[in-house]
Amino acid sequence: MTAHWLHRFFKPGAMAIVGATEDRSRFGFRYLHNILNFGRRERVYPVNPRLATCMGLPCFASIRDLPETPDHVGIIVAAERVPGVIEDCVAKGVPFATIFTGGFGEIGTDAGRAEQERIVAMARAGGLRLMGPNCNGAINFVDRIPMASTATVGEAPRPAGDIGIVGNSGGLPQVNVMWRAHELGLGISHEVSCGNEADLEIADFVDFLVHDPDTRVILVAAERIKTGARFLAAARAAAEAAKPIVMLKLGRSEAGRRAAESHTGAIAGADAVADAALRQLGILRVDDAPELYEAAMTLRDRRVPAGNRASAVSVSGGNNALVADRGAAFGVAFEDFAEDTHARLSGLIPGYIRLGNPADMSSAALGRQDMQRAIMDTIAADPNVDYLLPVTTLQSGRDVRAAADIVASCAKPAALLWTGGTNDGSPLAPRDLIAEGIPVFREVGAGLRAVGAAMRHAEFRRRRAARAVPRRPDGIDRAAAERLLDGRTGALGERETKRLLAAYGFPVTREFLARDADEAVRHANAIGGNVALKVEAEGLAHKTEAGGVRLGIEGEAQLRVAHAAMLAEVGAKAPGARIDGVLVQEMCAPGLEILLGIVRDASLGPAIAVGFGGVLVEVLADLAWRLPPICHDEAGDALRELRGYRLLAGARGRPPVDEDALRDLVVRLSWLAADLGDRIAELDVNPVILGARGEGARVVDGWTRLAT
Repeated sequence: MTAHWLHRFFKPGAMAIVGATEDRSRFGFRYLHNILNFGRRERVYPVNPRLATCMGLPCFASIRDLPETPDHVGIIVAAERVPGVIEDCVAKGVPFATIFTGGFGEIGTDAGRAEQERIVAMARAGGLRLMGPNCNGAINFVDRIPMASTATVGEAPRPAGDIGIVGNSGGLPQVNVMWRAHELGLGISHEVSCGNEADLEIADFVDFLVHDPDTRVILVAAERIKTGARFLAAARAAAEAAKPIVMLKLGRSEAGRRAAESHTGAIAGADAVADAALRQLGILRVDDAPELYEAAMTLRDRRVPAGNRASAVSVSGGNNALVADRGAAFGVAFEDFAEDTHARLSGLIPGYIRLGNPADMSSAALGRQDMQRAIMDTIAADPNVDYLLPVTTLQSGRDVRAAADIVASCAKPAALLWTGGTNDGSPLAPRDLIAEGIPVFREVGAGLRAVGAAMRHAEFRRRRAARAVPRRPDGIDRAAAERLLDGRTGALGERETKRLLAAYGFPVTREFLARDADEAVRHANAIGGNVALKVEAEGLAHKTEAGGVRLGIEGEAQLRVAHAAMLAEVGAKAPGARIDGVLVQEMCAPGLEILLGIVRDASLGPAIAVGFGGVLVEVLADLAWRLPPICHDEAGDALRELRGYRLLAGARGRPPVDEDALRDLVVRLSWLAADLGDRIAELDVNPVILGARGEGARVVDGWTRLAT
């Protein structure tokens, strides 16, 4: 297997610490102390011009004076000295460096950002890759190399595990996640606290962990997604490798605070795009740090649940009731057992009364490990059970150990809910079992949430395996669409937006631009029947609010009156609008109003939305989001996420609408976003009138703001 390009970052042959010191109050002491404490002394080079030796090792005045080129350099000096150290690293040919020092982009000043950009430019020009600045380093537990100043590794190095952790800050991933996971008995393969991400970023380290054979689950605590394309590539590689990612993405309340002119952009709001994108990628998003390592306990299990049906088994009726009550909140179902299971249980439990699920073994099973094993094996074999959850309370150490052994040996995924302790003086503790690889939870809610996460990840894997590769639909003229956008800035009005959509195969209304009332009358006669009048004005995103729409106009007299009144109202309500004319448009038959849209997320790039449209779109705010491109089945999944999805099947006597036509438009929109999303800031297609099944759809209105 070819080594990952970050291999030497995590496993350097030689390493140096610029700013190494014997002053116990300084980061430079902790960094070197951690390395030596983990047993590494060979090819470790302290650098400090004021010291001849440091912690028993020869100390060097600068990187240039080292006897060999280190693979990884830790830089722990004052901010003003960092550029000089970068120059030394470049001159020596160092491939990787970590800058622990703060005082750069994170302080929020122009000077800090400029200095950060300067050191990155220096490094890149010399082939040096940087982590940080303002970070707390990386820890390789597999090879016992802690390149970090943190005290969380303790004096006794922890054994390596199979959970990788990546985050921006030092305290959150290293204390709230890694240290707490160690406290529970979980083992970590690698931990990274990457700081400002001036060069190397979270996506790079996630990609390393995806390809790392010692890591089974990846936990991410991110303050931001810096480069969407790199993060998406890493996430897709994780999905391909069936390696779960659990993510605590901070900033939910801030992500949507930006100016948005379109309905779609306004509804994107606080983090809606990121939330949907992570779900689409199979990343399990959580709300707090403990949920990261709790989920890891079930996700590291090689046994994959076949569905979302579980069975809890206990001698405590109250715990069974609590499990049953809370299961639905986490997507965990408790179905009745098969008849054959009931028949088998009746021969195992004295005085058997037909058990429900969760199952009460009764007090007769206390102290009877053989009976417990037989009961749980029987339930685990039930075809209606995908996950086994033994519940122990305050019982003997032998009872708890027996339940734990069943969890470990069960053919199906299983976890232990141990809500109490031992009542016989046994020293057995949850961390002992967790260290053996057995998922153990002290709280019912935490256990069910983690089990639900494992079930969702398994469902994602099944759906991904069954889903078709996105295929470009017929009837798309990308070149024509690109020509339409060439040289354009600002916004596209309805007419030009429809030309853009038509190039991607969207069915648009028949319409003509009229410069005056006489021309409007001629166009209306050519169309025939009732028509709609819509003002065409540059920069006017919402025509209805400005009074720029008149519907159901019939005959010349009515048209002339409506034309004059509309222009007067728009002039009063939007005096700054530059009116290009009036669109005379065919009236569509009534139908279900749908919104389609594109928004360019600052981190993740273009995202598409589908939902229920019309004038109430921002009130209902019922949209589903996807990253493009998507296939027909994925479009269907998006529609099923809508709260109003049942409207597509018909409501209050209305016939079912043409869902297949809508799916086709969603797919076409996804290809438009994939092809041209870097040139579009926002696009609204609202409304699309969706006819009855077999009648198709028609684009009635649209507006586009181009990217600057």
